[in-house]
Amino acid sequence: MKENSLKLLFLFLLSISFTSCHSQKKITNLAGYEVSTDSITDFIKSQMDSLNIPGLSIAVINDSKVVYHQTFGFANIEKKVPVTDKTIFEGASISKSVFAFFVMKFVEEGKLDLDKPLYEYLPYDDIAHDDRYKKITARMVLSHRTGFPNWRENEEDKKLKIKFEPGTSYEYSGEAYQYLAMVLKHIEKTDWNGLETLFQDKIAKPLKMEHTTFIPTSDIYEKKAEPYNNQREWIDWKNSYWYKKDKGKFVAASSIHSEPIDFSKWMIALMDKKILSESSYKELLKYHSKISTSPTGISVYYTLGFLTADKAYSNTFFHSGDNDGFSCGYLLNTEKKFGFILFTNSEKGNKLTDIVWNYFEKENK
Repeated sequence: MKENSLKLLFLFLLSISFTSCHSQKKITNLAGYEVSTDSITDFIKSQMDSLNIPGLSIAVINDSKVVYHQTFGFANIEKKVPVTDKTIFEGASISKSVFAFFVMKFVEEGKLDLDKPLYEYLPYDDIAHDDRYKKITARMVLSHRTGFPNWRENEEDKKLKIKFEPGTSYEYSGEAYQYLAMVLKHIEKTDWNGLETLFQDKIAKPLKMEHTTFIPTSDIYEKKAEPYNNQREWIDWKNSYWYKKDKGKFVAASSIHSEPIDFSKWMIALMDKKILSESSYKELLKYHSKISTSPTGISVYYTLGFLTADKAYSNTFFHSGDNDGFSCGYLLNTEKKFGFILFTNSEKGNKLTDIVWNYFEKENK
């Protein structure tokens, strides 16, 4: 009896020691200063409360390793189901970065030429009335220079159109990404599920990403957080227009589902230049489209699937995502091997991404 009591006391003291050590663990931020895990946790909690975000999951990377991973809030408010490390979120437009990465595998295999007009692979009946579409290439698609709108549903006449001469300007376009997905599907003589299988074989499985898909499985749906609007009101996603339109479809621009630990594996691969060749990384990450210049003279660019900037941010790549009831964002620095990814089941995740980025840039001493 006494021996058992001593063992229990030892285990208790050990657990206190471990918890204390873990809670005080230091993480290096972008400015090179150390921040404790307690500080990060307190900051995230306060910002979640301020932005009225129901649930969140975040991972932080130092030296190509996840050094902080935490979940907060609810995956389902009504049923009081907490967000856990198994909770899945919609990644929305961060899909574009992963899809561009996937596309480069086709380029490396000689199946796709970034500068060959896509109509030579697959004519597109929806825009065949405008001959200018025959100039559109995969490079233009991935850098948003096709002239297509974001989504035709947002246009007054609900029709696909070309707004400017392809290759001459920038306009963010999910439609263009989906055309390229159709081309890949056609090249491989497969269907949407077949394209998903190729993504798993070429990207997800080599990186041991076990919970990341463009077409959700029944298991993914079972673990998926419920979506909420800015008033924390549940969104009936199964009856939404986009769910009904895209169900069962590989939507290159917006349908990725994941969670931070899984997604960080892809971020780390990119930091360490795995999976793809050196020449592919040069194409993927170089400036293609200038988007804007700030009053301080920093210019923002779109690469092939990534946002970046010049001067102090030349090695920083980022993207946000925003679907109904889900928003998220990631940032990674290839030189400092630093990054973070956060997912939320709210529509304020984009704003939180900016706040967290600023937090990790501060000179915390």
